[in-house]
Formats: sequence, structure tokens, C-alpha cells
Amino acid sequence: MKYPPLLEESLDFVETPFLVIDPKKVVKNYRRLCQAFDGNVMIYYAVKANSHVEFLKQLNREGSSFDVASLGEIMKLIKLGVSPDRMSFGNTIKKARDVDVAYTMGVELFAVDSEMEIDKVARYAPGSKVFVRIHTSGLESDWPLSGKFGTTVDHAVELVDWARFRGLKPVGVSFHVGSQNYNPKNWEIAIKDAGIVFNEAAKRYHIILDFLNTGGGWPVKHVKPIPNVEDIASVIMDSVKRYIGNSVLIATEPGRYMVGDAGTLVSSVVLRSKRLGKDWVYIDTGVFHGLMETIEDFRYEIEVFGKEDIPRKKFTLAGPTCDSVDVIYDEVDLPKNIAEGDKVIFINAGAYTIEYASHFNGIEPPAVYTLEQLKVLYEINKTA
Repeated sequence: MKYPPLLEESLDFVETPFLVIDPKKVVKNYRRLCQAFDGNVMIYYAVKANSHVEFLKQLNREGSSFDVASLGEIMKLIKLGVSPDRMSFGNTIKKARDVDVAYTMGVELFAVDSEMEIDKVARYAPGSKVFVRIHTSGLESDWPLSGKFGTTVDHAVELVDWARFRGLKPVGVSFHVGSQNYNPKNWEIAIKDAGIVFNEAAKRYHIILDFLNTGGGWPVKHVKPIPNVEDIASVIMDSVKRYIGNSVLIATEPGRYMVGDAGTLVSSVVLRSKRLGKDWVYIDTGVFHGLMETIEDFRYEIEVFGKEDIPRKKFTLAGPTCDSVDVIYDEVDLPKNIAEGDKVIFINAGAYTIEYASHFNGIEPPAVYTLEQLKVLYEINKTA
């Protein structure tokens, strides 16, 4: 079933837009990923994907570690009882103050990809463990992360030595193949490059690395076929053995995979019109209120409730704000009789939706309900 339980009943009394989440699915996804690696993996959940407290609580209970990108995420986890030694400060563009506070709080592991970042960590988190992020192409991913992050293999080897010179403990290498990656082969290519850093660091500088962070990229089902978790894990493990060796701790940073299918975004049609020969549909959420990834044409599976079997035609789909950027899709198939008040549902929208939502134009971001909260609201409405 594409829709979570009680969603149909809720559409009559819960104001849109809203995101309904299922924390139990996160537990299921976490356990499946552990099993895919036969338990031989360190999972650092990428908090930036969705920092809802119910997701974080469930993952904390499961024993997950966490990839954090800011001091705000660190403090949120600490308030939930997560030990700082289970956090990896994976952002390679950190403010000096944030490094200082993170270190003071007990964070021990930091990502770097430049001399200046190493110097910063050495100054404000002396003696800490660091891993160097290398560049990847981002090929066959819906949201490439190359360019802004990561460095070349040769430079990474030099950075390993520089980190040791500055009194830090270089422990390994990381990469990210790009969010929503469709080809497991891309992990192998990145691991092969990482293996060069491992080997050259040992050969040139006698520095033995033992930590490989394989980043995120794990896909969620939308409109294209995706590889399964077990296939990607198998490629990672086989590639590590082939290019690096067995004495390496494998880590991964799932974000979208962990929470993507644990959320469903519901919106309503507020207007249908024709402009310059094109049919337009406007809904009460958009680029500024949860669908920011669509600016790069990230494609969600969309259903219009009660009209799943109606023939479709091309529309331009847009959000409610008075900003021309707020166009979700220039062209998308929707039921030809879509009308004001219809509920437009974005399937598997638990990742990178609510985290991006703003109050632009004074419009509230989507409300968030767990399935349990939805159940309570349903019971209240039923007896009202």
C-alpha cells in the first residue's frame, strides 16, 4: 500500500499541507542495512535528512551513530541522550566556534578536505581523529555532491600527512557518490580511489589508515528502478576487500534511505488555470515549503487521492508563493480532471522535505504528524 494507515480518513479533517511519518519504518530500514553488511558496519545516520525527534529517538535506541553537519544538530542529539562519541562531524566547512564547542562536548571525529580545515580542527579540537573526504563524480545520482566537497586523491594523501603533522590522528577516508545514486558500481569506483589514499599514506608516510566512510547515496523508490540495499552493501564489502583489505572499519551515512519511505507529504490543490497555452495546477506547498529538491528536477512519485485511475495529461505544477521560482515541475502527468480541493500526495517524501521548509511569504511549513498522532486525531474527530 502506497499510503500509510489512516491517511484516507485523515484527509477530511487534517489541514494540508502535512507530512505523516512512520518511525517504525526507520527501525526496519536500519536493521535491514545492518543485516546487509552482516553487522560489520558503523551506521552514522545523516541527521540533515530529517531531524524529527521520533526518528532520532528510534535510531538512538537501535544503537545508531550519527553524522552531524552543525552545532545545532549536535545539541539536539545531546538533549536526546546521544553520547557525543557516537557523532561524526561530517561537514567539511565548519565554523571555528562550532569545532570548539563540539570538541568540548566530547565529539571526537571530524571530516576534513583542506589544509585550513585541518588547521582549524588542530587548533580547536587538538588530538582529534580526522578523516579526509575525496571527490567523486556524482554520476548517476539525482543530487550530485561533487564540486563543493572533497579533494583529489593525491591531495588527500598529503592532507593525511598534514593532519598528523598538526597533531591530529588521521584515521581514514570518506566520499559521497551523490544522493539518490542508482548504480552500485559508483561505490566501487570511489572505493578504488580511497584505496589509493590508504596505500600511498602507508607507503609514503608510514601512516596506517583503518576507517572508510562510504557516505550516503542509498536510494529510495520514486519513479525510477533502484538497486536494493543488499546489492550495494555487497559491492562495498567486495570492493573494500579488493582495493584496501580486510582490516578496515566500514562506515556509511544513510539519510534518504533511512527516512525517505517513512514519510508521506500531503497537499491540496488551490488553483487550476491556463497560462500562455499551458495548463497549471497550484498546490499549498512548494519549493519553499518542503519541495526544494525539485528545483533540480528531483522526481517524486505523485498520486491524486481518489483519482489514481483517471487518465493523465501534462500540467505545470507550482507552489502557492508569489515567487516565480516556486515551480515544482514544468511538466508532470496529473489526472486530467484534477480540481480545486483535490489532495496531491507525494510518496516516500520523508527525506529532505520538512528540513528545507521555510516560512517564506508568511506561509507555515507543513505540519508533521506521526501515525500515532494521526490515530489520536482520528479518534477525537470521530467522536466529536
